[in-house]
Amino acid sequence: MAVKLVAMSHSPLLGYNDPGEEVKQEMEGSFEKVREFVKDYDPDLIINFAPDHYNGFFYDHMPPFCVGFQSLGVGDYDSQEGFLDTPEELAQDLAQFIMDNEVDVAISRRMEIDHGAVQPMEIIYGDIAAKPVIAVYVNGLARPFVPMKRVRLLGKAIGAWAAAQDKKILLISSGGLSHDPPVPQWVTADEKARKLMLNGRYPTPEARAERQERVISTGRKFAAGEMTNILDLNPEWDREFMRRCASGDPTAFDSYTVEGMDREAGHSSHEVRTWVAGFSALAEATGGDYEIEFEYYRAIKEYIAGFGIMLAN
Repeated sequence: MAVKLVAMSHSPLLGYNDPGEEVKQEMEGSFEKVREFVKDYDPDLIINFAPDHYNGFFYDHMPPFCVGFQSLGVGDYDSQEGFLDTPEELAQDLAQFIMDNEVDVAISRRMEIDHGAVQPMEIIYGDIAAKPVIAVYVNGLARPFVPMKRVRLLGKAIGAWAAAQDKKILLISSGGLSHDPPVPQWVTADEKARKLMLNGRYPTPEARAERQERVISTGRKFAAGEMTNILDLNPEWDREFMRRCASGDPTAFDSYTVEGMDREAGHSSHEVRTWVAGFSALAEATGGDYEIEFEYYRAIKEYIAGFGIMLAN
């Protein structure tokens, strides 16, 4: 029936670090634009593209993509815990359609998700179970990565499925943009970090608090100019990426390489794969005939993120 898109960065440091009153008011005004956009549309179903940060997916099983037949928030950074309202039969149908379109995708009957998937629902609705949601995990953190073309083809398949549904569907793409937070890399990680990355499920409250405090502290030091071992934010790269999102031509994403993104936008910039999936889905569902109704961007060091929002109608 109809497909629209909300693409927005997330940060676990929202509510922890203070970027100043001007930035907070600016961001809240942008979040209110998102809420109005979604409220006016009143979707019947949400497809939520999100990464993970070694809270639900680990190197003992690390697929590039996964469709959650049921999805459960783990509650990191005080995000809402509990199950999304996932229509299981629709999720199964979506996964089968993706596979039938020659894109290999994993499935989970109990997919654990973190702030990357939960935060947009909290910002928009205040409740992660407020609307029917199918969560789609897109790996944006753990190497090796599939080529960007594969992400585009995932989105294309999901867009074709969405266009055939007799429902108003909202796509949410959560992640990015340029950022290089203190997330361990397997090749350089010590034994403790590798243990977390391999199977760090269900940490003790103390272990989770220690891990989160390291990120919070890094954000504060980064904003104060005291961090030299993480890559700076790259507004130019971010704006060029957003320009490609607005173009209606998802093949424009194919030229992005892992090495280039690491070098120019940081090791966690690969979260923009959720945007690639979302805009590719929207382009397929609309024939590329969509408009950007609202756009916001600001490089916010306190959040260790080039923070972007795009509403596509």
